Amino acid sequence: MIDHAWVARGCFIAAVGADNEHKQEIDPALFRAARVVVDSLEQCATIGDLHHALDAGVMTRGEVHAELGEIVAGRKPGRQSESEIILFDSSGVALGDVAGAAVVYERALERGGGAFVRLTD
Repeated sequence: MIDHAWVARGCFIAAVGADNEHKQEIDPALFRAARVVVDSLEQCATIGDLHHALDAGVMTRGEVHAELGEIVAGRKPGRQSESEIILFDSSGVALGDVAGAAVVYERALERGGGAFVRLTD
């Protein structure tokens, strides 16, 4: 588990391993010290590391800064200063995987990379 005392100012942490309610990677106290961004507020509050911080009473759902989509769409800001700690809690949203795959595919086409793979006869 990543202890709050180990994290320097300005650090970015991507917590991607807690995909069920019993897993925990992040010291709940770190949530209080960080700008918290999640892939899905509802899902992270249920099965992500965020739910441990909520259960410990160190923060509320309302104190979560944003969902990643809000930042990408420009509705909420990302990093506000070089010194703030950013904690991204990713519990695994399939849409993010699809979006990432689309970017990889487009870049491969632009560069002439990749290979055709037939999946069915």
